[in-house]
Amino acid sequence: MKILVTICFLFSLHNVVSAQTTPIENKTSFHAKAAKLAPYQERDFQDEVFYFVLPDRFYNGDKSNDLGAPADDKKRALSRGGFDQSHKGMYHGGDLAGLTQKLPYLDNMGITAIWLTPVLRNQAMQAGTSGYHGYWILDFTEIDPHLGSNVELKHFIAQAHKRNIKVFFDIITNHTADVIKYEECHGKDGLGWIVKGNECPFKSLAELVEGDSYTPLIPVGSENLKTPSWLNDIDVYHNQGDSHWAGESSIRGDFAGLDDVNTDSEKVVTGMIDIYKKIIDEFKPDGFRIDTVKHVNMEFWQDFSPALMAHAKTQGIDNFTMYGEVYSFEPELLSRFTVAGKLPSVLDFALQGALQKTLVEQQGTDILAALFAKDHLYRTTHDDIENTNANQLVNFTGNHDMGRFAYSLTQSKYNYSESAQIQRNLLAHAMLYFSRGVPVIYYGDEQGFVGDGNDQASRQDMMPSKVASYNDDDLLATDKTTAADNFDTTHMFYQTFAKYAELFQQYPALRFGQQTTLYSQRKPGVFALQRVHLDKGKEQKLIVVYNTSTQAQDLTAIINKQDTTLLYQSATSVEGKISPLSFAIYNVL
Repeated sequence: MKILVTICFLFSLHNVVSAQTTPIENKTSFHAKAAKLAPYQERDFQDEVFYFVLPDRFYNGDKSNDLGAPADDKKRALSRGGFDQSHKGMYHGGDLAGLTQKLPYLDNMGITAIWLTPVLRNQAMQAGTSGYHGYWILDFTEIDPHLGSNVELKHFIAQAHKRNIKVFFDIITNHTADVIKYEECHGKDGLGWIVKGNECPFKSLAELVEGDSYTPLIPVGSENLKTPSWLNDIDVYHNQGDSHWAGESSIRGDFAGLDDVNTDSEKVVTGMIDIYKKIIDEFKPDGFRIDTVKHVNMEFWQDFSPALMAHAKTQGIDNFTMYGEVYSFEPELLSRFTVAGKLPSVLDFALQGALQKTLVEQQGTDILAALFAKDHLYRTTHDDIENTNANQLVNFTGNHDMGRFAYSLTQSKYNYSESAQIQRNLLAHAMLYFSRGVPVIYYGDEQGFVGDGNDQASRQDMMPSKVASYNDDDLLATDKTTAADNFDTTHMFYQTFAKYAELFQQYPALRFGQQTTLYSQRKPGVFALQRVHLDKGKEQKLIVVYNTSTQAQDLTAIINKQDTTLLYQSATSVEGKISPLSFAIYNVL
């Protein structure tokens, strides 16, 4: 009976989600292909729909690279191994060849930009797990052999560009792989642990002044593991022990042993700028996502960001853009890195938090109004970077660190049914697309992936998985599991996200429009916003209305029938009302 009810619900919901009003063309499948848009070289950052993917967990297009570096490659010995498809913390075989093969899948979903987790050569194993995620870099000049080669990355980018899809690299300046050890923690040879807990407590600058410091060392045989060579100098690192994620340690401490680069040093600033200038020169990416931004001193970003943006222009990448990971839910802190740090954009963790509060915790829509009231904090014009504003913020529902939005719904005290989880998930993604900012789909969300938590628990395989804890997940809107191939272009979420992309691309006001809040409530219910965009003397004014309540809501105080036309509704509604857990878009005449 449960299966039958679920099937009936899904069929019904699919019809509801697909409901629409002219002038949008009525069709069964929605394809907002990038080829329909302006050429990628000319397209603005605010035009993009992003797909964030861990290459290792996507698709295995070349099994010959599963083990990483060849056995006889002594120079890259630490970049070999770690392959175990049954272990969620090991390499699973996904690669650049697999991504290239699946470009049509992304294209047909309306994806216009792909954000890759770091692809540079990693230390394969560290502390009992692997570098499948890419954040343990040894060599900043070549691609990790588990993923392919420099030539294969260039081929992938060329094929993406052929489809008019941009490619963004995830980059790191805060740390490198764990090579440096401390005599006080690891012994004079640096080969083990001599302290309990396998942790080196952080030592502050004040303690250093008093002479209480660590004695850093590089174990014999590991002196020249990093590239470029200047990264092998102990003195370009802070060497103050492990971060506890707060205070001084947040900027100067090692992340679980990862060697924390001294970004206060002019040598490091110059070196890091040079590293990524060469990356731009060789691969011609369309932009960078920058890891762990708030864990680097602000002065570094003030030099780094303008230098890279200017250099990209010399390489003919006029719309090169960077956005930073500032893990904070406070606009006051997030905006510091666009205003003071001169970064064009940051990931909008604050919006992610607001979506959690309104759609998972059932708080009032005034949460959204309060958030958007702070959008002015991001507004600035730098002499060396074009105007920044909240429309450039990068919107997301969940990610590889915090877990998926779908998982948070399963943990709610409200014990949501599958149908409720589907509705709330779709509405959350609608807010990514149709509120100010640039939307990101986290890989697998379009296939109803849920996960068991954050970090490794949210990094499932799109290709058939052998991880037991992944395969027992109850995916949304499908009977499949992760044990099967999950590239279903008929999946409700895939089709819905394709429709969202089409709407996003069809109406410039949804991408560039100045946003104003029209209505909110101190309880679940209506949230209405207006987007106004002036293009070549012609004004486009749209109203987007979301209903976070499980009850239909009256719109007569917001929508004037004489002055508006309905462009789209995600669920059929009685005139003058909006259906539960749905949204609608109106054109203001």
